[in-house]
Amino acid sequence: MVKNNKKKGKLKQKLTNKYRLVVLNENTFEERFSLKLSRLNFYIFGGLFSVTLILATILLIAFTPLKEYIPGYSSTKLQKDTKKLTIDSDSLKNRLAMLENYTNSIKSVLKGELTSDEIIDSLQDSAKRIQIDESTLDATKQDSIFREKIESRDRFPLSDESQDKLKIVFFAPVSGNVSQVFNSENKHFAIDVVAKVGTPVKAAADGTVIFSEWTTETGYVIILKHANNFISVYKHNGTLLKQQGDLVQSGEAIASIGSSGELTTGPHLHFELWSDGYAVNPANYIDFK
Repeated sequence: MVKNNKKKGKLKQKLTNKYRLVVLNENTFEERFSLKLSRLNFYIFGGLFSVTLILATILLIAFTPLKEYIPGYSSTKLQKDTKKLTIDSDSLKNRLAMLENYTNSIKSVLKGELTSDEIIDSLQDSAKRIQIDESTLDATKQDSIFREKIESRDRFPLSDESQDKLKIVFFAPVSGNVSQVFNSENKHFAIDVVAKVGTPVKAAADGTVIFSEWTTETGYVIILKHANNFISVYKHNGTLLKQQGDLVQSGEAIASIGSSGELTTGPHLHFELWSDGYAVNPANYIDFK
């Protein structure tokens, strides 16, 4: 018992014994700094410093962006952004598939693989296959409220959309003599303009190149898609200066006059203009004189 008390006394004495930390000038031995500490004080201050450091580290990681750099951590915002990007990518894939089908359909028409009668028949067949659920046609409460809002507005507003359709202006793609005019009865849905070989063929309006390839019947063909669902077609070119996907401005050279293709009758430009999937007379939009 006495030995245990002596051990406890020695331990307490070791913890409470004062120690002095002195910092001296090496040259003059002048005292610069001194600190009195015991082992108990050292352990207490060391423990408090360690706990404070750990808490500060936890708070720093929890309330700052540093937590996103921890392996395996996934923030709520990051999860939301990932879901949004997934949905957007699916929408873009669907949109891309629709555009690809549209482009392939246009290519088939312009290459002569489908006639106008076949196009009409395919559209009629597609319309017959569409089944409408009549139960979905009943107006809901939200539909009725929306209808009242629309009917209360101006019936003939000068909307931006109608103004945009008036802004598009077409220019003659090449200067020359018109050898053949637009004639839907003879299925000549274009205007032929005779010009010298090598004469630049210019874009009729601002647009995007959706087709730029060689075809057997019409030679080098380039097709531009413009605003308001207009498409311009340039056939029998000698060379093509633009590739699919290029953006062109009105009056920019996109090809040169040639006499390519099996159906050519000499150096000329076969120019077509389409609106909403229907061939229109280019002379109604462009002055070729």
